[in-house]
Amino acid sequence: MTGRSDVPRALRGHVLQFNASPFCEDPTSAITDWQDGLIVIQDGLIHAVGQADDLMGTLPEGTIIEDHSGKLILPGFIDCHAHYPQSEVIASYGTQLIEWLNTYTFPAEAKFRDKAYAQAAANVYLAESFRNGITSASVYCTVHPESAEALFEAASTFSMRMIAGKVLMDRNAPDNLRDTAQSGYDDSKRLIEAWHGKRRNLYCITPRFAPTSTPQQLEAAGALWKEHPGTLVQTHTSENLKEIEWVKTLYPDHTDYVGVYEHFGLLGKGSILGHAIHLSDRERAVISESGTGVAHCPTSNTFIGSGLFDVKEAHYGAHPFRVGLATDVGGGSSFSMLSTMRTAYEIAQLRGYSLHPAQAYYLATVGSAKALYLEDRIGNLMPGMEADITVIDMHSTELIRHRMSYADTLTEALFTQMILGDDRAIAATYVNGKKVYEKPS
Repeated sequence: MTGRSDVPRALRGHVLQFNASPFCEDPTSAITDWQDGLIVIQDGLIHAVGQADDLMGTLPEGTIIEDHSGKLILPGFIDCHAHYPQSEVIASYGTQLIEWLNTYTFPAEAKFRDKAYAQAAANVYLAESFRNGITSASVYCTVHPESAEALFEAASTFSMRMIAGKVLMDRNAPDNLRDTAQSGYDDSKRLIEAWHGKRRNLYCITPRFAPTSTPQQLEAAGALWKEHPGTLVQTHTSENLKEIEWVKTLYPDHTDYVGVYEHFGLLGKGSILGHAIHLSDRERAVISESGTGVAHCPTSNTFIGSGLFDVKEAHYGAHPFRVGLATDVGGGSSFSMLSTMRTAYEIAQLRGYSLHPAQAYYLATVGSAKALYLEDRIGNLMPGMEADITVIDMHSTELIRHRMSYADTLTEALFTQMILGDDRAIAATYVNGKKVYEKPS
């Protein structure tokens, strides 16, 4: 299940590929699908995609064919904002953002100084991700370098496209979860040198959010990004109204929340902001003009009571920007990207917009890849791209089987899966061309 092989492999089933953005065109025309399709894989890359009858005669000798007939073969889901150390506090009761951090998150994260503890948590996180069809993620570790090392080590076992970083946090946190501007810079630099670009790992400079970093630390983070331009940046913004007021008191000389990151050079291509629910027009314009991505975390936004992200404004407003989909585990309530799509649809409904299923699946694949500026490598099923693939059993429960008997179009079938499906719908997950999960029969 791990490693690489020169033996060609082909997956046969109902293959779905995005040929355009469903936010820019008629959503149904943005999808190309082959009901009897074939994906040919070699050395961890997609070699060919198309109709099975057209490709079977071209397969190299010795190709292993895995038959997923009747199942939907999709690009692997990309979770563009997650906290793996918070897996143990998922489904924690009764608080909003700041109280949630103090009551649940910080006590859990304090345990990750212990490398063995972090390794065990990383293994749980990856197993749950694969069981839910997630093949890549942008992940917050803890303030401890050991937590990032543990995750990168675990991801490397599967040659997974992992984007992650040690959290930077030098104020407004417990003593055992604070670094300093200098130690955070030094630790991050060492981790970049050890892990960035090794196997399929990418390093993400990770100030948690403006309230837990001093200006000195944000300045150091900006300097680090300039020194290592191939790395990424991730942080949070405008998730909660009280949080926004807090930022105003901590950074009174800055125009707004996004302006804090703008000032310290933490916006741009390769920077992704979590949540971004309560934005001003100026903030939207800065995000758009800088090319910064946004991670939409619908289950977290509802579970913690933060607010309703405006996906229509993000794509069709005066200042459109790149948006990906994220679980935010453990602030979110599920590892399932299908459940996450369902909540994204429900939030859009509350804001007067019906999110088309093609748009929802796009956000969970190509959209997340674009938000991370990795769309040339992951997020779609195209020749030359990395072979990260999710296979969906479209009859995974009796209710879904019943509903699917009345589904006459691909759009209806996709919508049924995202509204009624969960981890039980994931038949198999492939990372770098290798099967890392198969649903028990």
